[in-house]
Amino acid sequence: MRPAFDSEAERIASAILTDIRRRGEPAIFAAIANIEKVVLKPSELRVSEAEFEAAAKAVAPETKAAIELAHDRVADFARRSMRADWSFETPNGGRLGEYFTPLDRVGIYVPGGTAPLASTVVMTATLAQTAGVKQIVACTPGGRGKKIRPEILWAMRLCGVTECYRIGGIQAIGLMTYGMRRIEPVQKIVGPGNAYVTAAKRQVYGTVALDLVAGPSEVAVLADDTANPEWIAADLIAQAEHGSGHERALLVTNSETLAKKTLEAIRRQAFERFRRAMIARVADNDGILLVVVPSLVAGVKLVNLFAPEHFELAVRNPAPLIAKTTHAGAVFAGHWTPESAGDFAAGPSHVLPTGGAARVFSGLTVEDFRRRTSLVQFERNDLLETLPAIRAFADIEGLDGHRFAADVRFEDTSETPEVV
Repeated sequence: MRPAFDSEAERIASAILTDIRRRGEPAIFAAIANIEKVVLKPSELRVSEAEFEAAAKAVAPETKAAIELAHDRVADFARRSMRADWSFETPNGGRLGEYFTPLDRVGIYVPGGTAPLASTVVMTATLAQTAGVKQIVACTPGGRGKKIRPEILWAMRLCGVTECYRIGGIQAIGLMTYGMRRIEPVQKIVGPGNAYVTAAKRQVYGTVALDLVAGPSEVAVLADDTANPEWIAADLIAQAEHGSGHERALLVTNSETLAKKTLEAIRRQAFERFRRAMIARVADNDGILLVVVPSLVAGVKLVNLFAPEHFELAVRNPAPLIAKTTHAGAVFAGHWTPESAGDFAAGPSHVLPTGGAARVFSGLTVEDFRRRTSLVQFERNDLLETLPAIRAFADIEGLDGHRFAADVRFEDTSETPEVV
């Protein structure tokens, strides 16, 4: 089982958020001191322009080029996926449609800890930037040294971040939700985080909007006998790098030979090629599961039940199986499409549903940073055409005022329309 929520994290998040609601700024700095083990002065909370400028000088040109490549690809994908305003004219001369406007102020959570995720900046802030959001607020922990990696700061500035605060965890979610002196709250919070960040996001939903509640990373791979076991093993092991110990990787294959060779490759790669102890631990317990099925169609059915965050189709002919895949955050089709390409540079955002939530949720898109507003513009005959339905529903629901609001518009005419 993949539990959606951590009960202890929920309890702690509730206590800290309640304290922030009651006491405001002092509670935020107390949480930073207690949890992040760093004493910040109010003047140190916001990253200064001088720090952004220093970061720009510190980042190597080749690193800047790589981040720019990812940014350009994500922005291009976002622009192409944006819905255009649309409308149509009714037979009576009215108009119906939808139009889209960007949110005003959004918050981006960027994890720090063992793996500071510069890619998360690109995969979140770029979408807000492309959508036209004017104020993009980022929060990321500075740690005991109060320093944020220059690559992260440079990526923030490239991707349109207008404010950055060196704060992480539950307290960062509280800051963005409730604000504090000289810091306005945001309208929406996006970005992945650990169990405590996830719990905090769940509890502030309604006060702010959210992208989705994402937990530990996961991948499922469906492979046939054309797959390279070394490649598959590397893709499965890669999930463990996120470091929570709760990551999940599933291989489903119709080839017993491939399953055996992949298992051998996992053990060898985990202990010989990678330095992080977490990889070895996950590779040697139930974090990675290998399943042999009678057919690829049966394999897709199993994957749909698993509803993975990432789904790799390492098969001879992916197209028919893509059509059968209904429960996955993102599909990576073909032998040359590792999930890591999606994490860093492919184009779609890497913020995706986890823990089986892909059954009902989709990943982050540029539309998450825009409001959709429906447009209804009636002429007299449009209202006349719908008047019987308005009257009927008003009578069913006992809403006489609703009925009168339509009828009154015809009272100054020579005759009041009759119900058809």
